[in-house]
Amino acid sequence: MRNTRTLNTRTLTRRSATAAAFVTAALVLAACGNDDSSGGGSSSSSTGHASGHSSASSSSASADATAGAHNAQDVSFAQGMIPHHQQALEMAELAADRASSDKVKDLASRIEEAQDPEIKTLSGWLTSWGEDVPTTSGSAAESMPGMDHSAGSAMPGMMDGSDMDELEKASGADFDTMFLTMMVDHHKGAVDMAATEKTKGEYGPATSMADGIVTAQTAEIAEMNKLLGKN
Repeated sequence: MRNTRTLNTRTLTRRSATAAAFVTAALVLAACGNDDSSGGGSSSSSTGHASGHSSASSSSASADATAGAHNAQDVSFAQGMIPHHQQALEMAELAADRASSDKVKDLASRIEEAQDPEIKTLSGWLTSWGEDVPTTSGSAAESMPGMDHSAGSAMPGMMDGSDMDELEKASGADFDTMFLTMMVDHHKGAVDMAATEKTKGEYGPATSMADGIVTAQTAEIAEMNKLLGKN
């Protein structure tokens, strides 16, 4: 009887030990599984992040390359628009003490505010492209190579020296009429140049500026024609 009890006790002990071993093994395997899963998830996440970062960097580099791409028309647009804008500023500056109409003075002020910053921007582009920045101004500026002009030596809308001399000598109502008439032609020339840039240019910021010039100066042409009593 004692032997039977002893045997049963030993059997139960072995079974308990075996069960404990199974439980321990299961816990170890589960822990390893969690570590692998966590490690795998972390690795996957890290890889995904790296891949996403690489993709974002590539997209950014591609965008920068696209934004920086320019062609000969972009260069011509910038080199031509700088002296064109400069002459407009010279005309606008005369209005301060020669114009009699407050509306003309206001228009001249707005032209200065819009075109002076554009000259700086255009100059910056040319510098970054390693191209010459025009230093001539007013009627002395000749057409820049590559611009699509109708067969004339000067850029469209540019006044010659005699035109600028006449404007400088005028005052009062005569100045107002002369300024508006000349500036309408000047703006039309700028619109033509900008339209060419929009069609043939490649540099995004330049074509965007050209679009803005077309919009703003077309509106100013209508405003000036109204001041001149034209429809």
